[in-house]
Amino acid sequence: MSSGSGADSAPAHQPDHDRKTPRTSAGKANRGTFSSLKVRNYRLFFTGAIVSNTGTWMARITQDWLVLKLTGSSAAVGVTTALQFLPMLLFGLYGGVLADRYPKRRILLISQGAMGLCGLALAALTLTGQVQVWHVYLIAFLLGMVTVIDNPTRQSFVSEMVGPAQLANAVSLNSANFQSARLVGPAVAGVMIASVGSGWSFLINGLSFLAPLAGLLLMRPAELHRVPRVPRGKGQLREGLRYVAGRPDLIWPIVLVGFIGTFGFNFPIWLTAFSADVFHVGPGVYGFLNTLMALGSLAGALLAARRATSRLRMLVAAAVLFGALEVAAAMSPYFWLFALLLVPIGVVGLTVNITANSTVQMATDPLMRGRVMSLYMMVFAGGTPLGAPLVGWITDTYGARVGFAVGGLVSLTASAAIGLVLARAGGLRLSVAWRGGHPRVSVTPRARLTTAA
Repeated sequence: MSSGSGADSAPAHQPDHDRKTPRTSAGKANRGTFSSLKVRNYRLFFTGAIVSNTGTWMARITQDWLVLKLTGSSAAVGVTTALQFLPMLLFGLYGGVLADRYPKRRILLISQGAMGLCGLALAALTLTGQVQVWHVYLIAFLLGMVTVIDNPTRQSFVSEMVGPAQLANAVSLNSANFQSARLVGPAVAGVMIASVGSGWSFLINGLSFLAPLAGLLLMRPAELHRVPRVPRGKGQLREGLRYVAGRPDLIWPIVLVGFIGTFGFNFPIWLTAFSADVFHVGPGVYGFLNTLMALGSLAGALLAARRATSRLRMLVAAAVLFGALEVAAAMSPYFWLFALLLVPIGVVGLTVNITANSTVQMATDPLMRGRVMSLYMMVFAGGTPLGAPLVGWITDTYGARVGFAVGGLVSLTASAAIGLVLARAGGLRLSVAWRGGHPRVSVTPRARLTTAA
């Protein structure tokens, strides 16, 4: 979407069933930014996701703007976001147990259909003029309940489509897919809100889920990389927690994305507040700001797709830079500077997300992957119900700039602290040298420094 504390490479040992020779030649290891698209099943999955992700981004932007219009409160936008992610916090681990126990393709057919129905219900309420803020809250919570099962299943299903050799590339392309849709969705949503109203945006989102359903039905099950399913039994959730607890190379990336997800990724709150209260622009410009961030995110995803490995040092460095850029954007006095900073924020934000995701997936035994990824998503997305209302309250009380700056400072501090923990655990030391008239900073094993001395 490494092994050992502070290590940067993938584990040397992979379970035999995860190294199994694919049944199709498309599964052979390939290099290149789009190499995993040579696998037919993944290509169908990817194509369907483009359509549904575009609809999802349209609905997200429309939902946030609708709630702000109905209530006039950034905190209410935060409550909506919190309700959508609260189920992941409460029940996320159970979704991972189900993902490891039942056929993932069958689960996704059910979950994607349920998401489409939620979108159509909100469209009907809005188009008939009956929508109230509690309707939006309820549907956001129902979507969150479906996501509890859909998210870990979808994350772990990627390895079954492409195999271990293409996993890192496919995780990066999934993010590129999501961010490509983010380029189109917000812009279209802004135009539709201003011209024909919010209801039509919700309707398109509901219908967009027909595409992934078609892709799943057209797949060839014989070409999937089979992973033995975990039989029904007691203690499987605790087993997953014990597995992660004994793996520092899994714990610290998960903790890091927990801080980033809880405090640093509250963009629906901040961008609506900056649009309405700081720069006083309409929905069209609000959509434009989301598109700028998506451009950066897409660039970050495509750059990640070219990398063959995921490194913990890159994860920590990107997370530190992410927090610093958020603080800089919060303090920007001019609209054009604020808008430009959203692009690099998108680049490093996606770098953090993809590097952590692929690091955790590649270091996890396939039989445990659903449960580990459910914990990952529970921490990353489940922290939003805790962070979003708090950040929304700070934004309402002290202003958009303070709210954004607080999110960036927490992300920056947590990233730096975890980086120090990983460096100490890996026996690393920061080395500063002056070469060619320029300072050079590097991370060096302590043993090497001692020998050199």
